[in-house]
Amino acid sequence: MREVTLEIDGREIKAKEGMTILEAAGDAGIYIPTLCYHEKLAPYGACRLCTVEISRNKRTRLVTACVYPVEDGLVVKTASPKVIKVRKMLLELMLASAPVKVIEDLALRYGVGKTRFEAERTMCILCGLCVRYCNEIKKANAIGFVGRGIERKVVFFPEIASTICASCRECFGLCPTGKIPSETDGVCFDDLTVDDFLSTRIP
Repeated sequence: MREVTLEIDGREIKAKEGMTILEAAGDAGIYIPTLCYHEKLAPYGACRLCTVEISRNKRTRLVTACVYPVEDGLVVKTASPKVIKVRKMLLELMLASAPVKVIEDLALRYGVGKTRFEAERTMCILCGLCVRYCNEIKKANAIGFVGRGIERKVVFFPEIASTICASCRECFGLCPTGKIPSETDGVCFDDLTVDDFLSTRIP
C-alpha cells in the first residue's frame, strides 16, 4: 500500500493510504481525544471530539479525524483555536447529560469547569460503541438506536437480548460513561425491560 505524506501540528508524518487522520496521529504519538472510536469498529464520528482543522489547496475546514482519510500534502492542526472552541462546546454538552469522570477529566484538560447547558442526565453520549460492537462484531443486533434528534437513544431489544446478552456482555466494558452495567449479578435478562437496562449504570 502506498505511503502518503502529510503534516500534523508542524510535523511531517508518513502514513499508509487508507488510514484516517486519527490513526496516523496515533501512530506518530500525537494525541487527539475521542470517546466513540474503537480500532475494531468502522469509523463513525459520533462524539466529534476528534475534530481537527485541515488545510489543502488554501482551503481550511474542520473535519472529524476518525473518519477523514490521510492525503498527500494535507496540513492538520489538532489544537487550533477553532478546534479548541469546538471541543469545549462538545464537552459542555456532554457534561450536562453525562457528568462522569472520563468527561470531567477531558473538560479539565480543555479548561471547561462547568456547563452552561441543562439536559436530562441520561448518562449516554450516543457514541454508538455498544450498538456497533453488537452489530459489527457479534452480528447479534441486540442493541440499537431509536428516535431522532433530541429523542434519539440507545435501546436493547429484549426479544434478542434475553437469549444472548447474559452470556455475552462484551459491549459492557466499551461504554465510556458506564451507562451499560459491567456487572449484572442477580439480573434476569428474561425479565429486563428496556428502561431497566438503560437506567442501570456501573456504581
